[in-house]
Amino acid sequence: MSRYPDYLSPNPTPTKPLTKAQKSRARREPSGVFSLFQAPQIQQFKEAFQLVDHDKDGWVNESDLKEIFASLGISPSKQMMDDLLSARPGTHNRTSSYEDASTDRGINFTMFLTMMSERLFEFDTEAELLEAFGSFDENDSGMVRVDEMKKWLSEVGERMDEQEMDRLLKGPFTDRQGNFNYREWVKVLRVNDADEAENTL
Repeated sequence: MSRYPDYLSPNPTPTKPLTKAQKSRARREPSGVFSLFQAPQIQQFKEAFQLVDHDKDGWVNESDLKEIFASLGISPSKQMMDDLLSARPGTHNRTSSYEDASTDRGINFTMFLTMMSERLFEFDTEAELLEAFGSFDENDSGMVRVDEMKKWLSEVGERMDEQEMDRLLKGPFTDRQGNFNYREWVKVLRVNDADEAENTL
């Protein structure tokens, strides 16, 4: 059973028509994906979607993609276009088949937002976290300097504020000398993820 509503699935199963009350309620109730983001974030996604939706019909389809690729000087292959046009929420880890590509082609904003949330909320694997922290660990000791990490976290990429950095770097994984034991921290994350997985079974 899909965790997405039928209308977001690549091959929706026919259902009985909605009553007037159900249609009205569906218009009033926001999609669950909208509750994952704050209003400014949704606005940024909306602006990005509208940049690609050249004909402003609320759907990104083949002509929209061709136009955006042309403006970037890219000539996409037929396979690339088919993959993009047949993408649906929940399908970013599988390859699309010809049957998928021959059904509905394109996505609306809700589908786009759902797909973005899937990618944004995927947590880094243990190896990726160890590699990221390891790039600051010159002695391969499993420890990084808290002051150095704070400098990087506040100045580069997706910047963190002081409160966020303290939540990450203060506590049982930081010693009195100001070293953060990232290997132990990653181990605890792995154990917590395994516990959560067992509790959902």
